[in-house]
Amino acid sequence: MPDSLRQRLDAAVAAARPLAYGEVSRVLGLSVAVRGIPGRVGDLLSITAGAGVVPAEVVAVNGDELTCLPLGVLDGIGAGSPVVSTGGPLRIAVGDQLRGRVLDGLGRPMDGGPSLCGGEVVGVEQPAPNALARGRVTEPLSLGVRALDTLVPAGRGQRMGIFAGSGVGKSSLLSMITRGTDAEISVIALVGERGREVREFLENDLGPEGLARSVVVVATSDQPPLVRLRACFVATRIAEWFRDQGRDVLLLMDSLTRAAMAQREVGLSVGEPPATRGYPPSVFALLPRLLERAGPGEVGSITGLYTVLVEGDDHNEPIADSARSILDGHVVLDRRLATAGHFPSIDVLESISRVSGAVTSREQRAAATELRSLLAAHRDVRELVEIGAYLPGTNPDADRARELMPAINAFLRQDLDERCPADRSWSALTNLLAGGDA
Repeated sequence: MPDSLRQRLDAAVAAARPLAYGEVSRVLGLSVAVRGIPGRVGDLLSITAGAGVVPAEVVAVNGDELTCLPLGVLDGIGAGSPVVSTGGPLRIAVGDQLRGRVLDGLGRPMDGGPSLCGGEVVGVEQPAPNALARGRVTEPLSLGVRALDTLVPAGRGQRMGIFAGSGVGKSSLLSMITRGTDAEISVIALVGERGREVREFLENDLGPEGLARSVVVVATSDQPPLVRLRACFVATRIAEWFRDQGRDVLLLMDSLTRAAMAQREVGLSVGEPPATRGYPPSVFALLPRLLERAGPGEVGSITGLYTVLVEGDDHNEPIADSARSILDGHVVLDRRLATAGHFPSIDVLESISRVSGAVTSREQRAAATELRSLLAAHRDVRELVEIGAYLPGTNPDADRARELMPAINAFLRQDLDERCPADRSWSALTNLLAGGDA
């Protein structure tokens, strides 16, 4: 059956479905209890609040009582407020008309552009691709950042985390990648961001050229927790649609930690017990359910880059540790490098790509390994050099590293507006190791 005919039939069935009515029985904290209406977890309800209507999602079922979290403000909702079932979960419009658009956390336009009519309408929940049906990660994906393309190379379909504390340059690195990557289309999820930063990111960091080949999903920090959480799944579902059309998609999510915090608010609101550092068990079930949806499919691929805001610069805190165990690599940003004016502040010795062997040649791996060895040797003797206790000639690798360190630092640094294709980055690395300037 053609997709257009199936959509018309689904719309006709939805229009003919009888409406189910209920009422609010209780409002407690962030949650609303509803009685007199059938529902399942994930269903959308419409709650009459004063002169308006507030959508709410069912998050728990206890007998004939539904526990819902509104996707809007609670003002005007009270006991006895009428509730109507929409008959299903959240659905969004997908298609090529999303290119260059800015959407809210529920997939609705927020840029003042035309409505998203005429496209395919899909649910935001979808299972991850079958493990045996996935393609393998065998092709490199240039990110336009020298330190990443050579020392932490990404492959098409890889999932990588960017781990850092607050104010160390995660968003700036994402903007460099968005402008410098050779991916066909980028889907960007800004989850829990400051409202002030959204327009700055769109106009300054992304720019008209970057926005034209991107889809941006925004849920600012003042939005209800369920809206922030749904923004992650909306962006992932949009990326999946493009992947299923055979495209190579770059999915950037800033940040995975704020999604986990939103799930923590949801879980605690419905009575889940707090576990590790106050995070309920549903948070640790959410992470693989979200992250496993990215990656290569039977056709196309989603390369996922997820920022992880580490609490107190502790890279072993629960969310960072759980995400690192699921992802295919991690990039660590170092606060000491950032405060020293070294941008991007990537600690390449602590960063790793688990697919580097599949997306680089033997010569490239040898060059990257040699540079890592020099950086490690320099790190080992740095304190001895600073106190004057190191004798030249003791460690040949350290001596060579000290000689090349100005050129190495110049290679690892990159201006925010500088774009560097991967082939040029590898040439610069080869020239650096041969004794020339990067």
